[in-house]
Amino acid sequence: MESRATKIHSKVNQNAIIRVIPGHFATNHSHINYYVDMTIMKSRKSEAAAAASVLARKYSTSTYIDTIICMDGCEVIGAYLADELTNSGIMSLNQHQTMYIVSPEVNPGGQLIFRDNMQMMIQGKHCLLLLASATTGRTIARAMECVKYYGGIIEGVSAIFSASKNVAGMEINSIFGENDILDYQTYDAGKCPLCARKQKIDAIVNSYGYSKL
Repeated sequence: MESRATKIHSKVNQNAIIRVIPGHFATNHSHINYYVDMTIMKSRKSEAAAAASVLARKYSTSTYIDTIICMDGCEVIGAYLADELTNSGIMSLNQHQTMYIVSPEVNPGGQLIFRDNMQMMIQGKHCLLLLASATTGRTIARAMECVKYYGGIIEGVSAIFSASKNVAGMEINSIFGENDILDYQTYDAGKCPLCARKQKIDAIVNSYGYSKL
């Protein structure tokens, strides 16, 4: 499967790279015809820093951000993004004049939660959601519901890859989008044309990576 991978570089920063594999893949919510591999970007210093520099361009000095909430294993990018935003003059209302980088916990029922000792980083804070990908919008909707429940104020949503410009009622600030993978498609699992053609599923995929079938 890896032999089919193609590198796509950001037009803004050539060091921000995703690796795209065509095929038939199943996620928790849908079926997709491309797997967008962001493993190295989320783990390698140079690529994580490059991704952060691209995402930071969206936010002006008039935006308040206290907390970056990282989903899908984006904590390394989140830390570099906090640096980029701080260096560019992004303001914070919290008394320490710095930013928190946090990730929600998933409880046994599948709900996103923040433990008591973490809630002070959310309640009353201006929050930026950071995700690896935004396709169906369900993850964003869950994250937004979680942040609002704990009293956070959502200032924006950023993603490495987004299949659309708006998901769950929020504008998505993404590095890569539909113009980078022109025939990217996501399908309801029960109405997948690839399944209808009896095309074998290549792998089960999620934010951690893929498992071949």
